[in-house]
Amino acid sequence: MTLLWIAIAVLLVPALWLLVSPLRNARALHDQQRDFEANDTSAEQNVAIFKRRLASLEAARERGDIDAARFEEDRLELERSLLEDTAFRERRPLKTASAGRIVVPLVMVAVVAVSVIWYQQKGAEGDLVLLAVQQEVQNDPEGSLAMYIERMEEQAERQPDNPNVWSTLFPLYRETGQMPKAVNALERLIEIEGRIPPLLAQLAQIRFFMAERELTDEVQALVDETLEQDPRQPTVLGLLGINAFDSGDYQQAIDHWRRAIANIEDPTTVSSLRDGIRVAQERMGIEPEIDPEEAVAVGSGIQVRVALDEELAGRVDDNDTVFVTARDLEGELPPLAVVRAQVSELPMTVTLDDSAAMSPQAQISQVREARLVVRVSPSGQATPQPGDLFGDLESVSVGPIDDAEAVEVVINRVFE
Repeated sequence: MTLLWIAIAVLLVPALWLLVSPLRNARALHDQQRDFEANDTSAEQNVAIFKRRLASLEAARERGDIDAARFEEDRLELERSLLEDTAFRERRPLKTASAGRIVVPLVMVAVVAVSVIWYQQKGAEGDLVLLAVQQEVQNDPEGSLAMYIERMEEQAERQPDNPNVWSTLFPLYRETGQMPKAVNALERLIEIEGRIPPLLAQLAQIRFFMAERELTDEVQALVDETLEQDPRQPTVLGLLGINAFDSGDYQQAIDHWRRAIANIEDPTTVSSLRDGIRVAQERMGIEPEIDPEEAVAVGSGIQVRVALDEELAGRVDDNDTVFVTARDLEGELPPLAVVRAQVSELPMTVTLDDSAAMSPQAQISQVREARLVVRVSPSGQATPQPGDLFGDLESVSVGPIDDAEAVEVVINRVFE
């Protein structure tokens, strides 16, 4: 927090400098205004202009260009204009150059006070405190989950209206088995954030398990309120699936879990629900289904038969390295699978599966289609070099290895 206030102070410095800067020019501006008022000759200039116009008007009368009535009318207009231009206007006394200096410090104090108050009301100081608490516990050699909960409970007393406090405490209480406190934290969060489907669904779920997986009237009311706002809410659908499974209505459980899976991104939760679906199907005496997405992830890959174009055979040696690579179609991930061999082994058939992955974050089982690239590298470098031979194949389907037929890639081009 000290760094935060230092940063705020640094940002206020330019604002305060802008307020002070006019004072540096006050003396010069005062002297200029004083000299202007002392040397003001506008009245004399207006009288001189009046005399020239009056002389011109008299000359026109003598020439007979205007009659006496017109002369008197125009002369009266000139006199009226002169009176307006030369009327005495009392000037306010020029104040000293130091006048009003006390206002600047007052304004500076007001700017600082308003900035601090505004930040305290609208800023995220409370969230920064929560982050500092988390870092403090993590850096403490004796830090523990109990210590973290204790620190967060202190913040709950200091920041009772901060939703991030309660959204942090709720899962902590739940993970440590303090269900009544978890319910209280979640209900407090709902008071602050409103009765939105995700929060209502979590409250229904925790009350459902506290009631030993019984769909009580209170839980049912929460379920109905949630589904009225969001019929696809996955947490509630999962809860209803558990209730149907416990009641022996396996088909209903399967239907609820399938709808939940369609709206869940967490792979661990999806896997658990699919396991539940398989168990329900076994209880019904039917052959468990394998979800199409799951089928790709289990024992999936590509069988590749690699051959060298006879016209290029003279350009390679038997010891040159062959890289067989699978990539995602968008080219956004690292290579999904790589097999390394030698030209002497061609033609050959290789298997590209997760065992050939370069990284756990990029595996061939994560995609439905892949692009195959086969490259012959005399230098043995993984990066393509001019003169390397290669062949590729776009949009190859990824599927179960046992059922897959090998696709053929011919090395028939030269990398330039």
